Amino acid sequence: MAYTRKHWRMISTYSAAHFLVDFACAFLMFRTISASPDFRLCILLYNFCAFAMQMPLGILADRLDRNFLVAIAGCVLVGAAYGFVAFPLAAVIVLGLGNALFHLGGGVDVLNISTRRSGALGVFVSPGAFGIYLGTLLGNGTALSPIVVPIALPAAAVVIFAVHRLQRGQYPKNAAFALPAGTPRRILIVAVCLFFVVCLRSYVGLALSFPWKSPGLWAALAVCAVVFGKAAGGFLADKLGALRVGVISLGAAAPLFLIPRSAAAGLLSVLLFNMTMPITLWAMAKAFPGAKGFSFGLLTFGLFLGFLPAYSGVTFFSGAPWTFAAAAVISLALLWPGLRKAKL
Repeated sequence: MAYTRKHWRMISTYSAAHFLVDFACAFLMFRTISASPDFRLCILLYNFCAFAMQMPLGILADRLDRNFLVAIAGCVLVGAAYGFVAFPLAAVIVLGLGNALFHLGGGVDVLNISTRRSGALGVFVSPGAFGIYLGTLLGNGTALSPIVVPIALPAAAVVIFAVHRLQRGQYPKNAAFALPAGTPRRILIVAVCLFFVVCLRSYVGLALSFPWKSPGLWAALAVCAVVFGKAAGGFLADKLGALRVGVISLGAAAPLFLIPRSAAAGLLSVLLFNMTMPITLWAMAKAFPGAKGFSFGLLTFGLFLGFLPAYSGVTFFSGAPWTFAAAAVISLALLWPGLRKAKL
């Protein structure tokens, strides 16, 4: 099914709101919460609520079948978190849950129109990296007043509601909630393989460092590589096939990781390594057609697990270039059976 003008209206609205939500979360964490003596605990709580909690909340979203309302609730909660800055632990819980709800609401709506294509998923997920980068940058400075952000979030919620109304109720509905009975072997292979692909991507994204990367232009270019890699991955998968794009992107990223002193090679490796993000989301939803919110949350739980080693200081790889190349090869070895069994 080709994307229509109404589809793109929905996709662009959710994508812009995604940028704003992730910007608001990063901005609050680094403008205010970072001053708390419990900041380290706050980081853990935020990531748990924002990523690990998407799996159980995803089941609720699947059953509720009001994805735009879930996304709106997420925007409202993220804005409300700014009112809890005097209580940092409470603020990050509200902030994280708001982030989780927005991603589920918007993500499931986009998945529902992505029956045969994954390009829209790439567009939806990619602005988040820009939001985190700019939110962190401005959160560490004083150029932007904290008052502006919580005002913008209710405005985004109103726009999401207005766009939904313009569609005259034509957003695709969720399928009747159902998990595969007895978890057939094929579904189990898909879930396990794609889950660990996401765990690895999360870990590498946090552990990866280049000698040329520094604050300023190069850091911004690295973020652009992440954003455009995610966006391009979905569209290229539609043109060439998900498995082919996965093999090419991860297969090409591996040798490029071995040239860390080259900025061009480093940027290209980051772009290629991130191409599989919309593909894994799309394939997992194919494996769980009656539980897209659950499938979305299952993969974000993988993001949380990938964050834990970096948070705790545990190093699975030595940090040498070959270890990141190996991670790309392992990801490919997992992606191959995952996509083959998903029967895309």
